[in-house]
Amino acid sequence: MNCQIVQERIVTAEYGEPEAHELELHLAGCAECRKEQEQLRALKVLAEAYPVAEPDANLMARSRMRLDEALDALPTRRWYERLGQQFVNGIARLQAAPVAAGLLLVVGLGAGSLGGFRLAETRTAHALAVQTAQAAPMQARPATQTEVPAAAQIANISSIVRQPNSHIVEVRYNQLTPQVAKGSLDDPAIRQLLMVASQKSSSAGVRDDSVALMADECKAGHGCKTEGIRDALLVALRSDKNDTVREKALEGLKPYVAEDTRVRNAVLESLLNDYDPKIRTAAIDILEPVEGDTSVRQVLHSVANTDRNPYIRTVSRQVLENEPEIQ
Repeated sequence: MNCQIVQERIVTAEYGEPEAHELELHLAGCAECRKEQEQLRALKVLAEAYPVAEPDANLMARSRMRLDEALDALPTRRWYERLGQQFVNGIARLQAAPVAAGLLLVVGLGAGSLGGFRLAETRTAHALAVQTAQAAPMQARPATQTEVPAAAQIANISSIVRQPNSHIVEVRYNQLTPQVAKGSLDDPAIRQLLMVASQKSSSAGVRDDSVALMADECKAGHGCKTEGIRDALLVALRSDKNDTVREKALEGLKPYVAEDTRVRNAVLESLLNDYDPKIRTAAIDILEPVEGDTSVRQVLHSVANTDRNPYIRTVSRQVLENEPEIQ
């Protein structure tokens, strides 16, 4: 049995068909095919972490608001300018026809990679909506709680300031006009604004502040529920472009890597895909409580043998040597 046939049978074996005796014999003596099997198993672990989710209604509403604002800001064009643009658009459609099939292929490939991010964002938006719906009228609230609008009505978060030696946080946010909310970190309204800031702010500094506060709350065990703050940290870890923000989100998720498989999968994704070696090294350290887990060991084994970074390969090998048996 040659390697090409074996590699085809590895795929069918991983997805339900029983392994033939010849396949097992070949894998026992062929390092290249064993490496192919290990990479396939690691890929399968990551694929299971990306279920497809429908876009949340709040996300669609925010997108429409931004589109309407952008369209309103465009200057009015004269009739001959509009006529010329229609002519150019017609020519472009004719030229684009041969590549339409290629564009459909690109869209299909992109949809799978965005699935995990959309799921975590959907959970976060759902938690924000639930907190807003459960909020009592202002006159019935304790003095420490603050009334804020629903997440879909917030344009962005402009700044977050925590008072020294206090749980009081001042959050400046924008609707049609700038607004300010001030309250304790235990206040659901303040928590809601922090979650919005981690996703909607264009300022890396504001996202850093919000993720840092949420991470501190999680590390201290203060109300870091499965839905809500924890989901906001998962979104930040997977999608934020700022290295510091991703690193702080990783720290906040550390206490939950053993109990929450979604956290474990997100940490494994960071180990495999993050371009910052510091974050990848931190991901290996965070996985220490679950190093005996089968999926974790598969990913570590793949990284130890194939990663381009020699330091990451060395650290992964050391972890595997210290935990030789799969639990």
